[in-house]
Amino acid sequence: MRLVGENLEQGVYKLADALKIAEDLEKDLVEISSNAVPPVCRVIDYKKFLYDQKKKQKEIKSKQVNITIKEIRFGPNTDDHDFDFKLKHAINFLKEGAKVKAYVFFKGRSIVFKERGELLLVKFIQELQDYGIPEQMPKLEGKRMFVLINPKKKHA
Repeated sequence: MRLVGENLEQGVYKLADALKIAEDLEKDLVEISSNAVPPVCRVIDYKKFLYDQKKKQKEIKSKQVNITIKEIRFGPNTDDHDFDFKLKHAINFLKEGAKVKAYVFFKGRSIVFKERGELLLVKFIQELQDYGIPEQMPKLEGKRMFVLINPKKKHA
């Protein structure tokens, strides 16, 4: 097998010799590539290797951003007071860094008021201009017309 590692002469060794070298260095013999001819092994401290890998994974996980989506539901005939109440909630959600999914739910025959729903969502987008940016204009899917609004980036 081909032996690689720090503080040793790299080359092709027999298994017994490779194990002896690893034992002399008080480290572990780990197979890296079994498909290679001859197989490649490395002399490393395996516990330290696992510790370093775990540390890297933890660092990657800590840098990951978790995006939450908050939903706000309207009806096509939503009143101004209700609209303002839901607008305040949406502003708070965007300030916290969450995405806001606002949708108008058409129930039964209220689907004939598509224009009202679209106007409501466009008004909602305009009110939130200072806090968020819409991904696209309101879109109708089935009995729902929705829009996703991303929070604006905070300047540090």
